[in-house]
Amino acid sequence: MVLAIDDEPNNLDEIGYLLDSNPRVRRVLLAGDATEALSILRGADPEVHHRLRNNIAPVDAVFADIQMPGLSGMELARLMVGVQPAPALVFITGFEEYALGAYELGALDYIVKPPREDRIERVLGLVERTQLTAQLESAAAAVAEPVEEEVIPVELAGTTKLIPRSSVRWVEAQGDYARLHTSDGSSHLVRIPLAQLEEKWADAGFVRIHRSYLVALPLITELKMVSSGYTVRLGNEANAPELPVSRRHTRELKDRLVRAPKNNWGQR
Repeated sequence: MVLAIDDEPNNLDEIGYLLDSNPRVRRVLLAGDATEALSILRGADPEVHHRLRNNIAPVDAVFADIQMPGLSGMELARLMVGVQPAPALVFITGFEEYALGAYELGALDYIVKPPREDRIERVLGLVERTQLTAQLESAAAAVAEPVEEEVIPVELAGTTKLIPRSSVRWVEAQGDYARLHTSDGSSHLVRIPLAQLEEKWADAGFVRIHRSYLVALPLITELKMVSSGYTVRLGNEANAPELPVSRRHTRELKDRLVRAPKNNWGQR
């Protein structure tokens, strides 16, 4: 979701159209001046209000004109410091001389009017990469209270092996069974549906990314866009597994990455 601000209706319509036409953008909010934009960012829009309540950036990016009556785009940028979590800021204006000042205010990028479709695409890609990097860093840096360890009994040829939940990297659905993939590279089949494990292990930091996969959120080191959607990478080793993320789970996964996981997983 992005917010575009311009006091000229024709310019606002143009940038709104270009943003709305881009497949990376789910929703476009429009504001005719900086005051209206601040109201939106502070929760005037119901969806923005919901995101703020859940500690999610009110919008993913703000595309702001610089020269506007009342509050200018530069003044808006200074006031946006109080909006937390802060969205990415992109200035879009007809005056190149403001570029240096824009970057000094923390702008992610600077577009000179008239905007072009390819330039908008490049900026949106930059916004997305910057957000994903910040989300992954936030998840990796999180430190919280440990939860009680759980062990899963696995029956094999008359022997019961106890598998610590903390050793499970991801879980794969196999009919009414689930296959636990562990940190030592082994896997174990247990007679429990994936949906049941998803509910049971939610508080331990496991998240559903696909109808067939449940993963340990703190182990995600990369969320990558591919031709079919997104994939996640678990770990930094050369042979680290990569698993698909379904479209229906993409937004929830991104939101979970924004909110740091609440468990200290220790050494994996």
